[in-house]
Amino acid sequence: MGNPLIFEKMGVARSSFFKYICSRFLFQIVAVMYMNESLFNDFLNCREILWTGINFSKAKFTKSAFNFTQEIMQHYFHDWNLLILNDQKKYDIRMSFRKPIMQYDLSVVTKANKNVRVNSVLTERINLKDTLTEQTIGSYMPQLVIHSKQRFALTFIVESFDAVAKVAAVWVVIYMTDSGEIVLCEQFLKVPSGIGTRNYWARTFYNILYDIKTFAFLRWENMVKNSTELVDDSDK
Repeated sequence: MGNPLIFEKMGVARSSFFKYICSRFLFQIVAVMYMNESLFNDFLNCREILWTGINFSKAKFTKSAFNFTQEIMQHYFHDWNLLILNDQKKYDIRMSFRKPIMQYDLSVVTKANKNVRVNSVLTERINLKDTLTEQTIGSYMPQLVIHSKQRFALTFIVESFDAVAKVAAVWVVIYMTDSGEIVLCEQFLKVPSGIGTRNYWARTFYNILYDIKTFAFLRWENMVKNSTELVDDSDK
């Protein structure tokens, strides 16, 4: 699914799927990501991005905090998506992804969220079997193909809201609107905070966008730059 990242000269095996360790909130987080550096380089040169929403179709929730009716859960799915649109200054996708123009179309994600059934997403504890992978995300993305004049789309795919561990696992996915092909996907683990269920977990989306704005996007840019330089050096 795209060209592999190149790290031979750094003593790292060639791979498009790898792990990195970073410190957050005084504890270590192991996150996973995939990048198609060729498509991501095209994305860097694009001025527009299409926001398609927060997708809960693959999510798991700990029963201790989310033992709600179908109607209430659907209400939260709707509210969390509205927050991004109604407070774009706080949840600033344009700033985080360096795009002057953001369009939005939540139709495909809204449909996916409406198909979520509460009895299938609640669990006592989030286990290893509940985690998603780059392959899982890649297999799912063709279902999110959307007809748009924008070439690149962005979605958040929630993996889990774990009230026991007090952490949200969310995949940030940049993809091609016409095919669902992944440009970049990365798992972010963030600590929730705030008053009330909506605000408590919404804070994780703010934290993700802040992380991307201040750290992650620059890291992604450098990965493409370093990969290109390594290829150029190998050709000499």
